[in-house]
Amino acid sequence: MKYPKTKEILNQLVADLTQMHMVVHQHHWYMRGNRFLKLHPYLDDVMDELADQLDQVSERLITLDGNPVSTLGEIVEKTKIPDEKGNWDETIDERYAKIVDGYHYLDNLYEKGIEVSDEEGDYSTNDMLTGFHTAIEKRIWMMSAEIGKAPEIDQ
Repeated sequence: MKYPKTKEILNQLVADLTQMHMVVHQHHWYMRGNRFLKLHPYLDDVMDELADQLDQVSERLITLDGNPVSTLGEIVEKTKIPDEKGNWDETIDERYAKIVDGYHYLDNLYEKGIEVSDEEGDYSTNDMLTGFHTAIEKRIWMMSAEIGKAPEIDQ
């Protein structure tokens, strides 16, 4: 079997990108506050970017003869991004901080995928993951700045 560690990381990304999309969507629905009109549409862009990454990661996994997780049960079982029931009690800053936490996890997972795909010689996957990693870091910076914090990517 070619690229076994890369396939495992890609499948983890399928689960985690699916879960992260749901987390962002939940905060998109439950958001209230004085920056709502600006930040609600911004989260639409975030969800579009996550959905695009999910589709490309899944298709790359299939290209490598892998089998992406594709049921809600599989996603719930595999994801490492926590979920919680939606509520109206959080501020926009608290919501964004939770999204940034999830993005930090994805940042680390992309880094691991970059390392593993390089070790296994899967340079096409490596290139794809490097681009997504860069996009994730930019989102961390932008969302952190919105809530008055540094991106803390080098922590």
